[in-house]
Amino acid sequence: MSHLDEVSDAQLVTSVARYSEVALAELYRRHGGAVYGLAKRVLQNAAEAEDVTQEVFLRLWNQPDRFDPDRGSLRSFLLAQAHGRAVDAVRSSSSRRARESRDAMRTAEAPYDMQHEVWDLAVADQVAHAMGELPDEERRAIELAYFDGRTYREVARLLDQPEGTVKSRIRNGMRRMRAVLADAGIRGVDA
Repeated sequence: MSHLDEVSDAQLVTSVARYSEVALAELYRRHGGAVYGLAKRVLQNAAEAEDVTQEVFLRLWNQPDRFDPDRGSLRSFLLAQAHGRAVDAVRSSSSRRARESRDAMRTAEAPYDMQHEVWDLAVADQVAHAMGELPDEERRAIELAYFDGRTYREVARLLDQPEGTVKSRIRNGMRRMRAVLADAGIRGVDA
């Protein structure tokens, strides 16, 4: 592909199917700005829009056969993908905020209970002990996800690890913590 400007989007997608990074780069050059712009308009957040843009082009790389030139232009296809992913992200974020708000209201409206307060402190000490028993990579992933409130994707990016690896480490760490807490006589804790 010596004259990329003369090659159609459909031809470039065919080259992407043959694992041509040059073709993907050219498609990104042509359509990346539009995909990012739409995602940013929906999300109102540059970092999240970058994530959506990356996901859309990664999906094109992994599944180029999903694009059918008979059904419309590549730009329309990519923008539809970006819009769907961005809307999903907004819904997820809204649900999380609503859940956190409900939990905060429930906590704020609950009467003070000294016995419950003492129990919470004892559980917190045991959780800290259980965290200290974990291997560093599991502990760090759990700290970022649960104590810093980060998504699996954010944790993976911060630790420079694949998302699947991060999920496995969190799952394994949580399993170990449950066992340590159960040994300490703390049952029913959603660790």
